[in-house]
Amino acid sequence: MLKLWLIRHGKTEGNKLARYIGVTDEHLCREGREFLKKLDYPVPEAVYVSPMYRCLETAGILFPEHKVHIIDELAECDFGDFENKNYKELSGNKDYQAWIDSGGTLAFPGGESREAFRHRTLIGFQKAVAGCIREEISYGALVVHGGTIMNIMEQYADVQRPFYEWHVKNGGGYEVEIDPKQWMENRRGFIVRTGLLEG
Repeated sequence: MLKLWLIRHGKTEGNKLARYIGVTDEHLCREGREFLKKLDYPVPEAVYVSPMYRCLETAGILFPEHKVHIIDELAECDFGDFENKNYKELSGNKDYQAWIDSGGTLAFPGGESREAFRHRTLIGFQKAVAGCIREEISYGALVVHGGTIMNIMEQYADVQRPFYEWHVKNGGGYEVEIDPKQWMENRRGFIVRTGLLEG
């Protein structure tokens, strides 16, 4: 069996201010770095990451001896006109209100649609799983974004929950288990083993 940790990156200044941080390439904030240093993760055989600074830095703190494999498709959503703003700053914006009223299903103005984001990140996840199977890895880690994790869990988890119910805090995530044979045959879903410590 292949076991994977799906880990959300550590906290950034934008996260502290509840901003929509997607393509904004922020570094971790001091609190985020300090929190990650207190966590004790088992050492994986392979680490896959989003190309964003916050994920690269998180992987460097959690798994300092490990070379990382960057997968561009694992990056966070492009929030378009909402990027680097929070709900207070968007209050009164008609496009933002329409997005809220849609339950978060409308495309972000000037950014990605939910479907395009989902499709992209699932391709990234499939690349990571294929890499693990090809290299006969039994334990790996993905250091990615909250939205990326929610897409993966909504699509593949053996427990059916809507997208937003898979949200995890910075430093949080899930341990999942995949049967490589079944995955290669039909990309069947995985078993959710446990949740990680949440920040």
